[in-house]
Amino acid sequence: MTLEYSLAAKWLELLKETVPTLKRIAVLRNATTSAGPALFGVIQAVSPYLKVDVTALNIRNADDFEPAITSFARGPDDGLIVGASALAATHRRHFLEVVARHRLPAIYEQGVFIADGGPMSFAPNLIDQFRRAAGYVDRILKGEKPADLPVQAPTKYELLINLKTAKALDLIVPNTLLARAEEVIE
Repeated sequence: MTLEYSLAAKWLELLKETVPTLKRIAVLRNATTSAGPALFGVIQAVSPYLKVDVTALNIRNADDFEPAITSFARGPDDGLIVGASALAATHRRHFLEVVARHRLPAIYEQGVFIADGGPMSFAPNLIDQFRRAAGYVDRILKGEKPADLPVQAPTKYELLINLKTAKALDLIVPNTLLARAEEVIE
């Protein structure tokens, strides 16, 4: 399995730790996939404890990015969570431009956003997952039945931070986050 839904609570926690003044957070999601509503539900459940209001931004195609984000972004107390979204990942440069234009602090489910200018991501380590999948292939080739093998959740996660982007957004990333990061892009 590539994504565990409880991960969404960590995205909210990390974003709030980075920007303690956040009051409103939009969650980009594709409501037509099972992951979109499920991840949003986790975030909704945790949001009262962190004293933030959450709003779903339902995206169906790349043309939805600009109007959805423009209608949400109002000020310095707004933030964005981008969960599992193949659409946002496919059009990530355009998407990142829209988010940057509105100066939204954001956290992403995929590390590829960080290399292209996103401020922060927290996601499973894909290389570790591929290595573990190879072990399953080996077991199957040696005769084990796929139906007998347990589903495995990710065990290694990575916090990636793009300090250049954070500084452009006037964000001061706490040293506690920098110390926990697997990679910091300066």
